[in-house]
Amino acid sequence: MSIKVMLADDHILLREGIKNLLEFDGSIEVIEQASDGFECLDKLKEAKPDILLLDINMPRMNGIEVLEELKARKDPVKVLILTVHSEVEYLVKAVDIGANGYILKDSGSAELKQAIESIINNDTYIQPSLIPSLNSRLINRDVDKEKLKTLTKREVEILAQVASGMFNKEIANNLDISERTVKNHISNIFKKIDVSDRTQAAVFAIRNNIINLY
Repeated sequence: MSIKVMLADDHILLREGIKNLLEFDGSIEVIEQASDGFECLDKLKEAKPDILLLDINMPRMNGIEVLEELKARKDPVKVLILTVHSEVEYLVKAVDIGANGYILKDSGSAELKQAIESIINNDTYIQPSLIPSLNSRLINRDVDKEKLKTLTKREVEILAQVASGMFNKEIANNLDISERTVKNHISNIFKKIDVSDRTQAAVFAIRNNIINLY
């Protein structure tokens, strides 16, 4: 019995190429295709693939948003992210949401089929070349969590505003405190999260979704 696959990618030539590669030996059948996130979600209501090959960069609704929606509505389809993005933040985000696998578009057809078969067998497949950066990022995130625990609620609030590009005077006005107090808070924040300037603090805040909290 062949594995039923759906392709979601905005490049039709790429979809056709992948379809031809996957169907070559008869073990995999591409039963549906979509060119953007909305179309993907709509077609999934009727098509019942075993696995969805999902691109991240798509118009109207990107692959990460599609993945979030699928998990929110508890859709049982297994999802393999197939993307050009080798940046670890995309990988971590996909894994956090619940992707079953993550593979780059420069992979060979044998590895793509291996990823599909692994996922169908209820394993997770992360492209081996990406695993060291994923592990490193997850270790760093654990360190970040420990640093975050040391911040007071007010310090988190100020860090979010620093990361949003606000100056001390603006932060002071927003929080109805003095600029000296803001400066003292920022000095304490820098020590606690082990950064030396506002840019590094902003990167820390973005990396840990602090800006999204305010």
